[in-house]
This record gives sequence, structure tokens and C-alpha cells, in this order.
Amino acid sequence: MLWSLAGDIRMLLTLPAALAMQVAHPAVGAGVDDHSVFRTDPWGRGERSLTSLQLWVYGGEAAAAEGRRLRALHKTIQGTDAHGRAYHALTPAYYAWVHATGYPVFRHAQQYLGRPFTEAQERALYAEWLQVGRILGIHDRDMPQTIEEFWPYYQKVLDNELEETVVVKELLATDPQLPVPDRGPRWLRLLLRLSWPWLCPRFARVRRFLTIGLMPPDARQAIGLEWTDAQERTLRRLGRVVRAVMPVLPERLRFMPIARRARQAARR
Repeated sequence: MLWSLAGDIRMLLTLPAALAMQVAHPAVGAGVDDHSVFRTDPWGRGERSLTSLQLWVYGGEAAAAEGRRLRALHKTIQGTDAHGRAYHALTPAYYAWVHATGYPVFRHAQQYLGRPFTEAQERALYAEWLQVGRILGIHDRDMPQTIEEFWPYYQKVLDNELEETVVVKELLATDPQLPVPDRGPRWLRLLLRLSWPWLCPRFARVRRFLTIGLMPPDARQAIGLEWTDAQERTLRRLGRVVRAVMPVLPERLRFMPIARRARQAARR
């Protein structure tokens, strides 16, 4: 399941929803607020996160090394959240929640961007997501081991933990102070510098729309995010376009580089 899903460019549309659910947990949000460079280097931070995620699925032996790197990176991330409670990034409940968000977001977004999963596919995807969690150093005792156990756990976190944290508000802001992207060829960077005052607020509105829309409705409600019927209709129209376009694209355009290279190597 993940071999086909994780490297698909449609996944890029789902990442903001998963990130917002992660940082809606006060401990995770505080860790990002205190220690992340998402404000000063959002594009580099996003690129590194995407590369890391791709390695978990397509990296082979590099996947285990990446898991060890991430745990080492998080060892020093600690502090106090907005409620005055101490946190540490490797506290099992917090570390597991960050990983857990991927499953419901994948499942929900698939209803718009692809064909809804069958029950068998949902179970297979969850089993694979657990395996990725083991690569990241998440013990089986810290994650529900079946779908039947997952949903009560998930609902408990929604009911008792999630809120609209400072970081969530920043990620959903429509007037962010985002630096100009500095990736890509020179002509593109120049074009972005010239057009950024016009482009940035429009990018922020699209990001907010996709973040809230591709977030499962129960998580959206738990955080207190508004979503209208008109927005739902727009998202469904967008989904129809995506579903029509994706099958006709060549593989080199449908998959991100790490995934594409791994898929090509597997066919040799």
C-alpha cells in the first residue's frame, strides 16, 4: 500500500493536514514552537521532512538509519507547553501521536484524491504504518496494534488533548510572513522574488483550504476549525480533477524522486 501511496505527488496535498493534527497536541505544538525552524526556514524544513518520510518507505537500509537519526535529533527537544506542563519529544504518547496522524489523514484524503480504500486495504495500510513506526523506534506497546484498537485511542486524543495551538493558528494564517522560496533554478527563484508579494497570500489561502479540507472531520471539529458546505463542494470538484488527471500522467510526473528511483530499481 505505502509503496504506491507514499511517493505519489498527491501526498503533498495531505501533509499540511497531518502536520496541523500533530501540532494541535499541546506538547507537540510546544516542541515545534520552541525548537523548529518552520518560521525561519519553512521550505527547507518541509523539504527535509518530505525526504525523511520517503526514506521510511523507499530507503531500504537507509530507512533504519533515518529512524535512528530522528530519535537522536529529538533527544534534546524538551520544555514546557502552554499549560505549564513539561514535555519531551520522545515521550512515547507524544512521539506515537505524531506518527499516528498519518493513517487517518491518508484514509480521509483518499476519498477525494483517489478511490476510497476497501476494508482490506485499510487494514493492510494500518499494518504497514505500524511497521514504519517500528523503523522510527515506536514500540508496539505505544501504538494500537489493530484498527479496532486504533479508533478508540484516536478518539480519546481528539476528545482530551487537541486544541487550536499557536502553531496551528500560524499554519492556517492567511497573512503569513513566509520567506521567498529559495529552491529551484535561478529563473524560478527570480520569478518568485518578483511575484511573492502577490503570490504569498494566495498560497496561504490554498494551504489553509487543503489543510482543513483534507483533515478528517472529527479532528477538524476537535480543534475547532470551521468548514462550510461550499468549501466541501469545492474540495470535491478539485478531487474529481485530480482523479481524472493523475492516471494519464507518466510515472516520472506522478512520483517524487526518491520513490521514482526506488520503483525503477525494483523493476530491474
